[in-house]
Amino acid sequence: MPRGGPSKLPNPEVPSQKVLKTSNAPKACILVVDDEPAVLRVLMTRLQLAGYRVISANDGEEALEVFHNESPDLVVLDVMLPKLDGFAVCRRLRAESCVPIIFLTALEAISEKVAGLDLGADDYLSKPFSPKELEVRIATILRRVGPGSSIAEPRDLPVGQGVLRVGDLVVDTNRRQVSRAGARIGLTYTEFSLLELLFREPGRVVPRAEILEQLWGYPPRRAADLRVVDVYVARLRGKLEPDPRNPELILTVRGIGYASQRMGEFPNALAS
Repeated sequence: MPRGGPSKLPNPEVPSQKVLKTSNAPKACILVVDDEPAVLRVLMTRLQLAGYRVISANDGEEALEVFHNESPDLVVLDVMLPKLDGFAVCRRLRAESCVPIIFLTALEAISEKVAGLDLGADDYLSKPFSPKELEVRIATILRRVGPGSSIAEPRDLPVGQGVLRVGDLVVDTNRRQVSRAGARIGLTYTEFSLLELLFREPGRVVPRAEILEQLWGYPPRRAADLRVVDVYVARLRGKLEPDPRNPELILTVRGIGYASQRMGEFPNALAS
């Protein structure tokens, strides 16, 4: 967050007390990391009122310590933090966890936002923003991954239906796992959800706007919003395609979106 001037805060439309008791049981644990006390207070209050258990940190080092002690279900992470910035925190979390991460950023450059997504963040919000929009995005992500899913461990579920084989690639939707020639490929929950959406109807071209709405829960308001989809497709290709520059699994349909088919199915429309 820019220093030396008035902070761009979410709308403080609720009381500022740090802990609230609600009649509903917490739905999930949210870690909020921001070094601006007023922002932190507003976000904690709103999320507590929404029924979440909320924990907080004021800098990057504290964020990592709190994460390891509490194992939250989702992290709301400011980019500009003391000690360790949000990008460094995200990089360390991704080395050990698939916990969903939503970046908060006062940076307007698209390249900075793309850089955060490249590190493994699931979404981002630009300051100033509506706390209600943050609540919606949190709810959308948690519906997709479910609480208690911060560490990507296999679940003991039967294998059968829901297993797709494409050459030596195996996509197991029961366990939300992907492997090639028996070796596990690590995907975040958002990456797997994107893969599952594209492979749900092989050959169907899925528009980028539809992907954004289904996975992130909001329609594109400007062209830059669709860059989220492009970044995630590029990340999937980097992990799944033998040659990401010449993809065979996830193909681009110019001006529309993406399709899960091998090259040749749409020889006139497809381009990598």
